[in-house]
Amino acid sequence: MSAAQRGTDRPSATDETRGAEGPAAVPGSGPAATAGPAPISVPPSVPTSVAVPASVTPCAESGAPYTESSAPFTESGALSLPRQRQDPGSGPAIFTLLVIGEDATDAFTAPWFQDGGGPRIRILRARNLTAAGRLLTDDVHCILLDLPDVLDGLRQVLRLAPGTAVLVLTDGADDGRAAEAVRVGAQDHLARHEVDAGTVTRAVRYAVERKRADLAHRQLTETKLLAQENSRLERGLLPTPLLDGASLRFAARYRPGRSRALLGGDFYDTVRAPDGTVHAMIGDVCGHGPDAAALGVQLRIAWRALTFAGLGGDALLRTLQQVLEHERSDDEIFATLCTVDIAPDARSADLHLAGHPAPLLSTPGAPGSVPELLPYTEGGPALGLLPDARWQRIPVRLRGEWSLMLYTDGLIEGRIGQGKQRLGQDGMVRITARLLAEGLRGEELLDATLTEARELNGGELTDDVAVVLLERPKRI
Repeated sequence: MSAAQRGTDRPSATDETRGAEGPAAVPGSGPAATAGPAPISVPPSVPTSVAVPASVTPCAESGAPYTESSAPFTESGALSLPRQRQDPGSGPAIFTLLVIGEDATDAFTAPWFQDGGGPRIRILRARNLTAAGRLLTDDVHCILLDLPDVLDGLRQVLRLAPGTAVLVLTDGADDGRAAEAVRVGAQDHLARHEVDAGTVTRAVRYAVERKRADLAHRQLTETKLLAQENSRLERGLLPTPLLDGASLRFAARYRPGRSRALLGGDFYDTVRAPDGTVHAMIGDVCGHGPDAAALGVQLRIAWRALTFAGLGGDALLRTLQQVLEHERSDDEIFATLCTVDIAPDARSADLHLAGHPAPLLSTPGAPGSVPELLPYTEGGPALGLLPDARWQRIPVRLRGEWSLMLYTDGLIEGRIGQGKQRLGQDGMVRITARLLAEGLRGEELLDATLTEARELNGGELTDDVAVVLLERPKRI
């Protein structure tokens, strides 16, 4: 922030030297340093994250760094709360109070305040806001304003040091400026005639804690708003199957591996074309996090648009690979994909596999039938691995009542018990066969399958999981 933005002119060298003169000068500069306390250290348990802008200049008085602006945020975006510092020994907490004013009360000429065994208050003095800017290091916990126009000075200080607690010095407890200052943003006020060691110690201590609470509440509010915004965004990106007029029943389950997320790198979709063909797909972008989720959404939307445009089979997969190559952030990122095109009479389908596990087909109405995995040997590579890859059509015959389950590898890569053995496709087939024999269908079948996979894993599955179930019931 420039001097013009602060509403003050940059002082001369003489003014700068006077800004922190007297016994309250910064320890380590001038004669007052010899009488000061021992060096202060910060214990590891005390948070010390402070935002330090790129342009930092040594303070003329003390050689300490100062900046023209101070924000209560770290470089990672987290709030930096006011700190409590400790003596090297087992002494009480130490706070630094910066007093800003031309004619501050004589009570602040002493270098320290302490009320009994309570916190020690180290005093710094600055005659004006310009001089104060040079002393506003991360060691300053609280600012006391004693300016003729206290409200204007308060607004400037709040812009200059938004993460620091602020007190205002007023002529009396009933001074109308006191309530207005608190409304503008000060943590509290001090009446000039009541200033003593106990009053100052308590006021500084409470002001710092109020500021910490204010910043923590602000961070919590912003976090909640961001989470709600992300939730609405992710919920809007989840697919809505378009199956109006289809003779098939649809069910799906989706569980991202990221904590508190709604969207992961897995993606799926199902639509019915004007000619009655039902197109279904499921895929998995390698990696985790929001980048993988975003790429998965892009591939899903591209698949839906291309499908409605009449593209299918190998041509569709080659186009999706081009989309992935243009949208991915790294050349090593790839995505597996499984597409199924079910004929209007639901008696046959075309399957294409791009590095993805084969679907599970069940025919519950056929005597002695057991769920089986569709052929995988004719599948092709994942999208993004080979520039000239091709994918062959795998014809699938569907008879009578049937159930087709598409899934991502997050379902089959869970462990079994405490060992290293994975559930695998064979384990998934056994679970599904037993549940089908018990009469489970649709969403109940998917819920029971996921529940058993989690129980075998000993907890939540760590990878993204997506499962899609298409069923042709007995009577059509």
